[in-house]
This record gives sequence, structure tokens and C-alpha cells, in this order.
Amino acid sequence: MNAADVAPETQARFPLELMYAAAQQYYIEEATQGDIAQRLGVSRATVSRLLTEARKQGIVEIKVHRPAALEDGPLAAEVAEALNLERVYLAPKVNGPTLGPWLAPAVTRALAAVGLESGDVVLVSSGTTVYECAREGLGQYPGVTIAPAVGGQEEPQPWFQTNETTRILAERAGGVPAYLYAPALPGPELFYSLQHEPSVRRVMDLWAHAKCAIVGIGSAPLMRQMTPALMPRDADSLRQAVGDVCMRVYDRDGEPVTYPGSERLVATKPEELRRIPATIAVAVGAEKVLSIVAGAKGGYFNQLVTDVPTAEGLVAAARQL
Repeated sequence: MNAADVAPETQARFPLELMYAAAQQYYIEEATQGDIAQRLGVSRATVSRLLTEARKQGIVEIKVHRPAALEDGPLAAEVAEALNLERVYLAPKVNGPTLGPWLAPAVTRALAAVGLESGDVVLVSSGTTVYECAREGLGQYPGVTIAPAVGGQEEPQPWFQTNETTRILAERAGGVPAYLYAPALPGPELFYSLQHEPSVRRVMDLWAHAKCAIVGIGSAPLMRQMTPALMPRDADSLRQAVGDVCMRVYDRDGEPVTYPGSERLVATKPEELRRIPATIAVAVGAEKVLSIVAGAKGGYFNQLVTDVPTAEGLVAAARQL
């Protein structure tokens, strides 16, 4: 048996020259692990272990350089200036139906910059984007309370249930979940009762003390494939709506749009969102450009996470306004 094929745990380490040879061929010459195994007379599994050990021993160092167009680059700064935002974080172009893997790293950077400490409160909204980012994990924040910014909805999909997003994010971050056991749009009698329900009141009181919120941005309600059941599609006022944050609908000037029952929404109000030091909106796509621009104009968020193509569309749209 070749000495290199002995399990690494039975020897202190592989010979330095063997690790170097494997790393040189793999990283510099771009040879496959199969080719390297044949050249060195070892198994492919051993080549993999050689490469892993070479990194541990410092023979190989891997650096990933963030493109200048992202994060602190001119495009992010241009979007922030155009929309009057405090900070914009950019992700590469989102490819595929799943948003989380693409956007979560940028949301993680935004969250890290907030400076969260044990006892702080982070709010989360409903929506696919926030839900998928939460599933990816957004850093470790032990002792930080995670709470819903809006009640649950009738739709069965998990991303409509803010308690589920809260649970996942708290679990990934090591935080403390605070659940809101209330529908987003209760009937008149239930709405009145909820104002005096201690468990609901405790969460609603957190809204005034939040240090950060992570919110999605909905596109124009009547243009969506799936409009939330609580928004009546036949309401004339919704014809003026271009987006929503935490179910708070607004027009192209960022002004609130009401609809039957909206006065009973169990959700953070625009003025509450404006008082939060860091309200991070997460949204991508050409169909969201007007929604983002109008939401920024209305002050529904002061930070933004998006991808490069959407950012370019935002700059173009801002120039036309």
C-alpha cells in the first residue's frame, strides 16, 4: 500500500512535497483530481485529503475578492444617493427561482453593520424573499429578540406566516423568538380584543423598541400572480397602489393607500418603520423597481439589499422622476 493512501488520521500529516504537488497541479495547472491521482499513484479520495490538508498547513491560501461594483462600489453609492437611502448592499445577478442563496450574504453584511447586541429587537416581515434569506442564516446574534412585524395570513405557504420566518431566523441566529398569535387582518371584534390580549400586546410593544427590521417589498397588488386574500382586488383604491411593506400599501409617491379593512391591520405602521434605526428592505426584479422607488420615497425603509441588474434599473428609473 502506498503511504499516501493511509488514512490521514493515522499519520501526523502527509509529506509536504506530496501536498505541494497535488495543490500545484490542481490550483495552478487546473488538473482534475482524477488526473492528479493517476500521476501521483494515489486514490482520488487521497487527492481530496491532500488538498484539504494543504489548506490547513498554509500551503494553499484562497482569497475571494468582492467585485468593486458590489457593496461599496459606485453603483451602490449611486442607488443610495438616487433614493436618499443610508446604505445599499448589492448582490450579484440573481439566477434561478430561489432568492435566498443569492441575497442572504448581502443581508448578512447589512445586519452585521447594525451592531446588534443581546437584548436588541429585530423585526421580520412576511414574504418569499425574507423567508428564503432567513432559511440561509444571517449570522449569529445570541440574545437578540426576533419578532414578526405583521400578523399571519390565510394563505398556506410558509412565507405568509411571519411566525415561521421568526422561528427559522431565531433558530439560525441563536436568538429569542417572540411569536405574534394574530391574523394580519382580523374582524372588528377580534381586532378590538387583540389590543388587550397580553401575548399580542407584548409583541406589538416591541415594534416601538426595535433596532432593526428586515422587510420585503411587494409589487403592485393587482399585478401579482397571488394577491393576499386580505386585499380585496375589487377595491378601487388599489388601482393606485404600486407596492407594500409589511402589508402597508402605498402609491407611486409613497403615500399610504387604504382599502376596506386596512384600518384593522395588525402590522407595523409607516411611522413605526421610520423610527427604526435600520430598516433593511430586500427586493429584486424589474417588476419591483417602481415599488422600491416609491417605498424609498415614502420612507418605509432606509437601507436596501438588491442585485446589480435591479440597482441599474433603479438608477435609470430615478433619473426619469
